Amino acid sequence: MSEPSPAWREAAGPSPRLRPQSLMLTVLGNYVLGRDIAVFSGSFIGLFGRLGVGEHAVRSTLTRMVSRDLLSRHRRGRRMYFGLTPRSEEILVDGERRVWRYGAVNTDWDGRWTVLAFSMPESWQRVRHDLRSRLTWAGFGSLGNGMWIAPSRVDIAPIVAGLGLNGHVKVFSATAEAPTDVAGMIRGAYDLDALAAGYRAFLDRWDRPGPIPEGPDDLARYLWMTTEWLQLVRTDPRLPVERLPGDWPAVRGQEVLMRLRTRYEDRARGLADQTIEFIPLSPPSASG
Repeated sequence: MSEPSPAWREAAGPSPRLRPQSLMLTVLGNYVLGRDIAVFSGSFIGLFGRLGVGEHAVRSTLTRMVSRDLLSRHRRGRRMYFGLTPRSEEILVDGERRVWRYGAVNTDWDGRWTVLAFSMPESWQRVRHDLRSRLTWAGFGSLGNGMWIAPSRVDIAPIVAGLGLNGHVKVFSATAEAPTDVAGMIRGAYDLDALAAGYRAFLDRWDRPGPIPEGPDDLARYLWMTTEWLQLVRTDPRLPVERLPGDWPAVRGQEVLMRLRTRYEDRARGLADQTIEFIPLSPPSASG
């Protein structure tokens, strides 16, 4: 099974494709990060059952995440437990910052852009692809001809690390001056229609009275909502709100997320605590 599809979610309307791995990262970020524990595989099966994800899909996801260095495997007798790795901790901390610390709405922009230009041999196709993927992840949009912009000061060093681009990348911090059409520049560099459509779909599903959507319990709702929101903000460059349409749906979406977090979070954590069986992990030895 590749996607959860219980009747309650289908009744809530169309949803972006949320892969089991995305849901797994939400579970890990909320209930494992910072605790130095490994969780019993059966607990993941129980949690995901609330979302309509079957046992086979959960076990396949765990196996894939181990092979990608996103989970560590720990055997205790006949039972298998799974804990975080340094790589997954880094990903989860980044997600936590994007959702709860920074949010999707940039209201404190100082007017400066990070401008990056690169030029490399045509034969470096793989490097070019990797650089573009990293830039997009970091909130950059392409102006064409190897020039990219981001609406904030961005530390480029970790983005280009390991790509061997010394001498092939130039980076500036700058403001846009007349006669630059800043609104047009943003429309050209970013797919605003796709971003707005994602937030409107989120609002169609979650900005309604009553249990939202109708579902088995608050844990299922909380995991589904936060996974969906994280998918949105991971592709959102946090463009300055003053440069966006006046009815930009991320503004309302952020309000709905915070309101529903208050409604669901405590009861979701209580249900998770009842479901999750874990073992403590010993910290790494300092001796050598």
